[in-house]
Amino acid sequence: MRLIPLLAMIPTLASAQVEQGPANADFAPAFEAQTRAPALPETAVTVTRFAEGLDTPWGIAALPDGGYLVTERSGALRRVGPDGAVSEPISGVPEVDARRQGGLLDVVVGPDFETDRRVWITYAKRVRGGTVTAAATGTLSADGTLLEDMREIFEQSPPSPNPMHFGSRIVLDPGGENAFITLGEHFTPQERVLAQDLGTTYGKVVRVDALDGAPPADNPFSGQDSLGSIWSYGHRNPQGAALDGAGQLWVLEHGPRGGDELNRIEPGVNYGWPVISYGINYNGSDVGGGIAVAEGMAQPVYYWDPVIAPGGLTFYDGDAFDWEGDALASGLVAQSLVRLRIEDGQVVGEERIAEGVGRVRDVEVAGDGSVLILIDAPAPFGEILRLTPQ
Repeated sequence: MRLIPLLAMIPTLASAQVEQGPANADFAPAFEAQTRAPALPETAVTVTRFAEGLDTPWGIAALPDGGYLVTERSGALRRVGPDGAVSEPISGVPEVDARRQGGLLDVVVGPDFETDRRVWITYAKRVRGGTVTAAATGTLSADGTLLEDMREIFEQSPPSPNPMHFGSRIVLDPGGENAFITLGEHFTPQERVLAQDLGTTYGKVVRVDALDGAPPADNPFSGQDSLGSIWSYGHRNPQGAALDGAGQLWVLEHGPRGGDELNRIEPGVNYGWPVISYGINYNGSDVGGGIAVAEGMAQPVYYWDPVIAPGGLTFYDGDAFDWEGDALASGLVAQSLVRLRIEDGQVVGEERIAEGVGRVRDVEVAGDGSVLILIDAPAPFGEILRLTPQ
């Protein structure tokens, strides 16, 4: 492994806020520290290159043997060994729609992988009428070269003509019986408000049986025909999702110009897009009615303006850093790992770590407590970096 210079950071006293630049919108936060929370003391880290030569890596999942499964958006699933060696593509991955923002997206390893070798993936799928986000599960062969017995457990509806804003993360619930899948609104014109339409799965978090895709009976809209899989709605493009130590689901989603959000997800709750937002449209016009608060719509726990362009999310559970329980958010535009300290459900501090490393797409905590981040870049520049205490 090669040390990357210039990325070591020297701890300093906490400053007022993380330096972010001017906001795009002029909304006042709904409560204290909903945005621009106080800066945490900087963590001294060393950054090394763990693996390289990847093609636009998107998702990473740890294997029990110290290796990892990594998706490449172009359609390859690869195994990265404990030594950083990158395998040839694993066979058996479904065909993906890799246009624009589509492709092979997230990957998750099941809690009983050592005995059943089960994994889950999400991907963009081309179908009659357009493109959708889909999820499937199968088993990894003993030699790690083949996905076997693949079965699709979810397909977004209806198809979209726009290969943009797919979501998509997949998270297993604590027992591994059900799967949460985040779904984007496909960059749909706001006047169609499909993220608010419970007749579609655009802009939703869905919850399905992890093996057969059936909607669980305790879903909030269970038994209501096509609504049964919907867990929450009113999302834009949620590309980060994770359970905290208490089993609570959190989601990161992209805003437009400003308004990236961290949301604590509750069943049946409306998170507002595109009626409310803390951002503005790319052309400078208002989102919806130009409001950030509305009755019956949940507020984000935290938002960013300007954006970090969030990717994957995890909660730190290692012992190498003094970060226990902190949220670690990937930042594409921020080109850093964003650490949030959360107390009593509220963000009380923020830190930008390893700034300038590139577009950080996903994050994973290794067994030794170090942190791995995926750098989203086309081949041969996609890579995995390891963060360790300096």
